[in-house]
Amino acid sequence: MAAKPAWATRTSVDPESACPIGPVVDIVFSRWTTPILWSLNEHGRQRFVELERRISTITPKVLTQRLRQLERDGLVVRTYHPEVPPRVEYEISELGRSLAPLFAHLAEWAAVNLEQVERARHDYDAQPGR
Repeated sequence: MAAKPAWATRTSVDPESACPIGPVVDIVFSRWTTPILWSLNEHGRQRFVELERRISTITPKVLTQRLRQLERDGLVVRTYHPEVPPRVEYEISELGRSLAPLFAHLAEWAAVNLEQVERARHDYDAQPGR
């Protein structure tokens, strides 16, 4: 009889140990982080209003909050230009840019699989009692 793996014998599991990518998912895939990083990676350095135009469904307040958090996390660099009027630009950092292969892989997965996900949702929703 084969020995049980260590994970099968635990009675109480720390959530971060159970899913070591959890903190990364919290940082990178929160509601507005992905569109902001995608835009900065695809279009380069941008001013606030440019980001706001590209991500038209985000409010200015939320965009400000997310940009501050992304700057704090080291994924975005904010550059203040002391001119009249003052100019602020945002760009993806090298750390943020290191996520580009992950985003490319997810975009590839979406292109291949989202239609299948939509069919599964439709089939599920069409079942009696749902």
